[in-house]
Amino acid sequence: MQPWGFSTASWLQRLALTAALAAAGVAPSAAQGLVPEQFFNAAVPSGSPTTVEADTLSFNLDSGVIEARGDVVLSVGGYSAQGAQVVYDRRSGAVRFAGPVSLRDPYGNIATGRDFRVTGGLREAFVESLTITTYDGARITADSIEYDSALRSYLTNATYAPCGDCIDEKGRKIGWSVRASRFVYNAEDNSVLVEQPTLELLGIPVAYLPYVWLPQATREALERIRVPSLDYSDETGVILSLPFAIVANRDTEVILSPTPVSGQGFLMGAEWIQRFDSGSFAIKASGIYQFDPEAFAGTVGDREWRGALQSAGAFTPAEDWTAGWSYTAFTDPAYLGDYRLDAAEASINQVFATHVSEGLYIDLRLQQFNELGDVTENDQDQQASALPNFRIEHVQPLGRDAGQIELSGRLLGVQRDTDDWVRVNGVDHVLGFEGEKYHAMLEGGWRRQFATPQGVLITPYLGARLDATIYEPGSALASAPSDEEHFGAAPVALLDMRWPWAGVDRSGGTHIVEPIVQLGYRGGESMPGIVNDDSQGLVLDETNVFSTNRFAGIDRQETGLRANIGGRYLADFADGSRLEITGGQSLQIAGENAFAADDPALPGGIPALDSDASYAVLGAKAYLGGGVDVGAKLQFAPDEIDIARAGLGARLEYNRYSADLDYFYEAANPAAGVLDPQHEIGAIVGVPISDYWTLSANGYWDLAANSWLQAGGGLQYDDGYLGFGAGAVVTGPTHRSPNDTRFTATFELKAPSGFRVGAGE
Repeated sequence: MQPWGFSTASWLQRLALTAALAAAGVAPSAAQGLVPEQFFNAAVPSGSPTTVEADTLSFNLDSGVIEARGDVVLSVGGYSAQGAQVVYDRRSGAVRFAGPVSLRDPYGNIATGRDFRVTGGLREAFVESLTITTYDGARITADSIEYDSALRSYLTNATYAPCGDCIDEKGRKIGWSVRASRFVYNAEDNSVLVEQPTLELLGIPVAYLPYVWLPQATREALERIRVPSLDYSDETGVILSLPFAIVANRDTEVILSPTPVSGQGFLMGAEWIQRFDSGSFAIKASGIYQFDPEAFAGTVGDREWRGALQSAGAFTPAEDWTAGWSYTAFTDPAYLGDYRLDAAEASINQVFATHVSEGLYIDLRLQQFNELGDVTENDQDQQASALPNFRIEHVQPLGRDAGQIELSGRLLGVQRDTDDWVRVNGVDHVLGFEGEKYHAMLEGGWRRQFATPQGVLITPYLGARLDATIYEPGSALASAPSDEEHFGAAPVALLDMRWPWAGVDRSGGTHIVEPIVQLGYRGGESMPGIVNDDSQGLVLDETNVFSTNRFAGIDRQETGLRANIGGRYLADFADGSRLEITGGQSLQIAGENAFAADDPALPGGIPALDSDASYAVLGAKAYLGGGVDVGAKLQFAPDEIDIARAGLGARLEYNRYSADLDYFYEAANPAAGVLDPQHEIGAIVGVPISDYWTLSANGYWDLAANSWLQAGGGLQYDDGYLGFGAGAVVTGPTHRSPNDTRFTATFELKAPSGFRVGAGE
């Protein structure tokens, strides 16, 4: 072959990039959905040499046309194009590959077709019989592709198949594909319109739509595609949802979801989505006239008409600000769960505004909480409103290695119409008192980290906390507080010291040992919020043993002088296995122990921390290689070696066999009304029965009650691109939902670039 040349760097890259990405229906900045991120978007280094080889070369002086024939190869910056004939018109700047041609990018993506053509400025491109194969195996085909001056791409009679030809090495059909009469991609707004798409599973057409419109060709947009779903319960029978769009454009979507319900009739759902430059909102409504309301006898669902109205929106009114709302109204709080409808935002009605910028976080919310499920109107009255719920965090570096100033503030207003309390074995737990409370907290301080010549990391913190609380009691409970106002100021002094040691063993493994000592002093009272609304849940383990204030909210705080001691050990072995162990203990040295305070929300205190010396905790996790992962937690009293809480988990994966083992133990706590220990063991096992089919089974046993807790099983298909299955779960007499039977179905489409579209349970 004879070398010849002209400037090809810019047009060759643009040809490959435009043809490939237009055919895929995505732009380079959005190549994170159907196509991988590394897809014909590698930059050509400035000044990269261009090489062109061909068997023969001719030049027509009159027409200004250069023609190369016979195994033509053009290469620049890792890109290469190979074809039988190339024609270059010097006057128009047009380049055309005549006949079969193949393009390859630096990542290994290959585009093949016929008659690639580029005109001046890349105003128009046309490719016949196009096939694009990405480096991860996905394939896109089309009879033709056009690229017009309005930044639109048109693929005619196109097919997308993430599994390539979708035939495995044994000649069996696998995966899924989508065929359409035309794909239209708009590069201006990154939207994709698919006309007359047909979904094929295992080579069999199973679903057809007039069209599908995606506002953006991104993974997030693809994951929001509505797909049919199937479910079943004893009360409803089979629930088959068949959503489809009746309006779909850049600004508006209207989606109908007709849903036959074999045991109750017909459920109809509709959703309106409206988009703006600064945000979007959605309104959903659904309802059903139940043919057999007595199937829900004894519950709030025992009524003829049931339905819900839901709305949510979010906007960016200014830079670094997001504002929005979510609201749900329903005939009964069990409706969404009974009919397997989306309840992700139904538990909170709220209006919010959030600011996030470097060093500053502001969040303001007005919230009303809904309890979902078979709950009465009195149960709803027990749920509080948070008007307002305000938080601010600010960090200001001082510069010149002088540390930083930290400021945090909260304002929490809680309104509750009815006392929320429960009696467990004669012990009352008050989750919330009737009344109205407003609690404001402001804390500020200085923090700096420095290292000694010996490698000890020392981080001091000095600050103060201010609290102001007003409580208007309305509770008739004897344990309700009589205080109506509280004002307090508390100094805060903290010191964190860590001394990491690192070493390498003879086999090349690395080991890090890090002793940790913390000292913390907080003045003031342990209950600055008068009543405890936001600091009720606490389990001491290795994740919070090195914390200087373990309460989740502001209504309680640690007090007095406290020390946390312990350390961490991390190892990365040469064979690839890993081990991490964390352990420690917390000691009350002086002052009031907040964990032993008399709090109606936490009767009996917190056993792990209510003594001067807390329980010791250990946590370990390890990857042992060969698909084996192990984790364990332990909480015990060191002086008596009395185990209060323990957990063990292990997972094994080998040649598509899998096994999960879980063990949990928690000692009895009579002061909190828990008379018997919780003692459970369970396992989940998966056994392959063919190349793509797996049989699974699970079982859990209540060791303390000597009774079965849960049992279930299922059958799943997964070829790496398509997954579906069905299963059933039955609960035992000591389960939180005793003697309940539930059937489940799952369906999932997967692609090598990582996106998934699925429906489950």
